[in-house]
Amino acid sequence: MVIGMRIAIVGGHGKVALQLHPILTRLGHSPVALVRSEDYRAELEDLGAEVRLLDIEAQGAEDFATAFAGCDAIVFSAGGGPDGNKERKRTVDLEGSLKSQQGAKLAGIRRFVQVSAINVDAATDPDRGEVWAAYVEAKRDADAALRDSGRDWTIIRPGGLTDTVGTGLVAMGADLRAGQISRTDVATVVAVVLDNGATIGHQWDLVGGDTPIADAIEALTQSR
Repeated sequence: MVIGMRIAIVGGHGKVALQLHPILTRLGHSPVALVRSEDYRAELEDLGAEVRLLDIEAQGAEDFATAFAGCDAIVFSAGGGPDGNKERKRTVDLEGSLKSQQGAKLAGIRRFVQVSAINVDAATDPDRGEVWAAYVEAKRDADAALRDSGRDWTIIRPGGLTDTVGTGLVAMGADLRAGQISRTDVATVVAVVLDNGATIGHQWDLVGGDTPIADAIEALTQSR
């Protein structure tokens, strides 16, 4: 385990990120929350995060690289969610990830963990509408770009996110059936894989299950 990493979190005020900051702090790391509003500073600092300002949609890759200065790893956890504005699926979920990848390269940062979504490689369901289709396509394309980026990547694809208390018990693997998972458990998985070199080059679906997180990750990396 690498202790004392400084980890930039794009989407630093998102619901998964809010769970991730204190977990990283407890593990001896220094989370850096990248957010567009100064209004979040006090809340994020209370969770143990350093705060840096970055507007994912308005700023470019060079600005991302500047925001990443001094960091050892990147977590991309930003997203507009499966509802709402269709256009923001492109500007946040896709272009935000692409600029993060480019910024990481400019800053010389290799480690990159991305929080995506389950089943985004499957055909979209026309009954769920164009906003859902845009969300799935954005996540799919962001993941494909990261796999080809030259970064030391890991992609976590959780199922439906809930605000329930984390159990620490999960199911992880390729092509899992859709299910739900606590945001706390997603954040814990991200924290565990960040400094585990055996997870580099892996993409996993993640839902609630009956296997402790550390055991699930060990089984997957050992079976490679």
